[in-house]
Amino acid sequence: MLESCQNAQERWGGVHLLIDRWLQERRELVAAFTAISDSPQAPSANAQTLLRFCEVLVDYVSAGHFEVYEQLTSEAKAFGDQRGLDLAQQIYPRIEAITEVALSFNDRCDNGDCRDSVSLGEEVQRLGQLLHERFELEDCLIEVLHNAHRQQVAAAL
Repeated sequence: MLESCQNAQERWGGVHLLIDRWLQERRELVAAFTAISDSPQAPSANAQTLLRFCEVLVDYVSAGHFEVYEQLTSEAKAFGDQRGLDLAQQIYPRIEAITEVALSFNDRCDNGDCRDSVSLGEEVQRLGQLLHERFELEDCLIEVLHNAHRQQVAAAL
């Protein structure tokens, strides 16, 4: 998961400050995820590590929905990129479904329902798989909705 995160940073780093910041948040999310999933103890054993993961998780998914996706679709609309907008309409529902799982996980942990180490470990593993899928979908959106317009943006400046 971390390798794909680094590849995305290399491919799109420096293209747009918003995307750069978001990809940095992704790296922080992966590091926080690694801290709870690679722990020799159950994820619930270190409440501070779990709390930090949940904070980064909520920040990341919120930035995606309220900043990055909006910017990407606005850019596609500005350049009349119907193909990109159609792709976004296909991808967003899956990203939203993964977001719901992530926010539900956070809510359960906020309510103190993350104490069962066996089910929590399984849930963390499943969440990791969903985050990996989400990263791939987001990378596709960045490629199609932002990189496709990079030359047009440069020409407009």
